[in-house]
Amino acid sequence: MTEHSERVELTEEEGPEDADVAGDYAALRQEVGAVWLARDFLKVEGPDTFSWLQGQLSQDVSGLGVGDSAESFILQPQGKVDAMVRITRTDDEEAVIDVDAGFGAAVAERLDRFKLRVEADVEELAWRCLALRGPKAHDLVPITGAVVDADWPGLPGVDVIGVEPGVPEGVRLCGDEAWQAVRIEAGVPVMGAELTERTIPAEAGVVERTVSFTKGCFTGQELVARIDSRGGNVPRHLRGVVMASDVVPPVGATVLVDAKEAGSLTSVAHSPGRGAPVALAYVRREVMPPADGQVRWEGGQASARIETLPLT
Repeated sequence: MTEHSERVELTEEEGPEDADVAGDYAALRQEVGAVWLARDFLKVEGPDTFSWLQGQLSQDVSGLGVGDSAESFILQPQGKVDAMVRITRTDDEEAVIDVDAGFGAAVAERLDRFKLRVEADVEELAWRCLALRGPKAHDLVPITGAVVDADWPGLPGVDVIGVEPGVPEGVRLCGDEAWQAVRIEAGVPVMGAELTERTIPAEAGVVERTVSFTKGCFTGQELVARIDSRGGNVPRHLRGVVMASDVVPPVGATVLVDAKEAGSLTSVAHSPGRGAPVALAYVRREVMPPADGQVRWEGGQASARIETLPLT
């Protein structure tokens, strides 16, 4: 193995803080760990709920059974991202939409803006999300709450959603630092970091699980369909970046390949599994991973490796 892909053993000789993060990471990777995930929830209710949402979401929601869920984009008419959400059917005329925290109001406003002669109401919902990740995540029976599938590339998972989900007995409650490392390694984009109003869905690498190309028309469909018909060619792609030193670069640091600017970091965390910082970055499509490069920021620079996602 090269120095970029070499794993390290986690030992009790690390400091207390490192040991805690290492323990959280090990639970999420090797068994199961729980994290209180900050999400905003909206309830959509009315006789036109699903016919209306079918034209607003990129995913086919008309065939969802009660209790089923699906990830989806809500797009601008020009095809760029307004939000990436999850929709769960909770009744024949009711759905719950959840999104990364801080974006619920914007999603509600966006949906209402495209509501014309529609019998469906959108309101905030005081729900919480307990995320369970790890090889044993699907084996657990939560105390309370509804269970929805939340598998990540290379890592099984479920989310427990409801008014007050219960942490299953014996499951380690993990912190955000280890969670971010695992999320980055899985290549899962989040709103405000990898997903903004400038993002084209195909750049983020999640079109396969968020877009239906057989459902019929939806807002923003033209750009998504055109890019798909051209083989998914976009100017940049979401990639993993593995640092060659222990220095954690800041979000926004520049990625260089062959001394040319190739992209910038969108999320960064230290990975106990790799013994080095890992990051996500949108990188120019002509850079074919794996590729050696540099990450540069004000006051610092370090060697790095650009890799395909997920980071395994």
